Amino acid sequence: MPRYAQILSTGRYVPEKMLPNSYFNEILNRDVDEWLVQNVGIRERHVMAADETTSDLCYHASQQALARASLKPTDLDLIIVATDTPDYLSPGTSSVLQGKLGAFKAGTFDVNCACAGWATAMETAARFIATDDDLTYVLVVGAYGMSRFVDYTDRYTCTLFADGAGAVVLGAGDQPGFIAGKRFADGSFSDALGIYTGAAACPTTPVEVNGGVPRVQFVRKFPATFNTEHWPRLTRAVVEKAGLTLDDIDFYLFTQLNLNTIKLIMELLAQPLSKTHWIMDKWGYTGSACIPMALDDAIEQGRGPKPGDHVLFCASGGGIAMAASVWRWTG
Repeated sequence: MPRYAQILSTGRYVPEKMLPNSYFNEILNRDVDEWLVQNVGIRERHVMAADETTSDLCYHASQQALARASLKPTDLDLIIVATDTPDYLSPGTSSVLQGKLGAFKAGTFDVNCACAGWATAMETAARFIATDDDLTYVLVVGAYGMSRFVDYTDRYTCTLFADGAGAVVLGAGDQPGFIAGKRFADGSFSDALGIYTGAAACPTTPVEVNGGVPRVQFVRKFPATFNTEHWPRLTRAVVEKAGLTLDDIDFYLFTQLNLNTIKLIMELLAQPLSKTHWIMDKWGYTGSACIPMALDDAIEQGRGPKPGDHVLFCASGGGIAMAASVWRWTG
């Protein structure tokens, strides 16, 4: 009998500390609030405490998702963490999370394709479930601890990035959940945005650069129309692969980088805004965590998918890497 990956539950964690736009008006000595609201859609964002790290964000989101699925950590067969802000270069943050949860039956691995990580990990988990009878429950977590790498004198990055985690529990079922996935990348932009220190190509950061602390930085600009060009193309391709039409998709979720971009994408797809959801206004940009956080928030507000709905996730991240997938919501 065929095995299908189904979304059983969601969870999220938003750190307590909140930084409103007015905070950046003060530290940058310029008015950034109006520009951020009008051009990006961000009003405030949350950052983790000094004693928190990425695996802690994962832990809290995972606990919530497990509780909602009525599962114990020991029920998990696999844990995948999608992040480009891991606790360490090595070992993987998924192993740290496994230990904190006490999920000692589960195998672990990390996925890093920047902010496209969670969408990629979801498809990966779905294909594991479909082909491995040993896997019944898989935890997929997207987490972002980018505040650790923000230079708060750099107005191009410090006002954007925030912290958080979103978790999903997948289970094996006999009805389709995951339907189709597609990926796209353009490695010619791998040197445009990232944290270009702390690994094999550049193990250390010069002291004169951000005090020797690795930092996220825009090195060169992406084409202004990159997402508006590729998100619709990728969306149409994965919907066609799923054997559906754009109108058949009941709920769309995109990387929560820019509200104006999401609105334009929905217009280009000829879909109503009521079919999507956004969270950057209250939680800032949370990278690979943003889509599962938006999904969880929509469900909590009663705006999420209903049983039988078709759901599309479309994510993009530095690299450039993109991933999209279509799911049938099983409730």
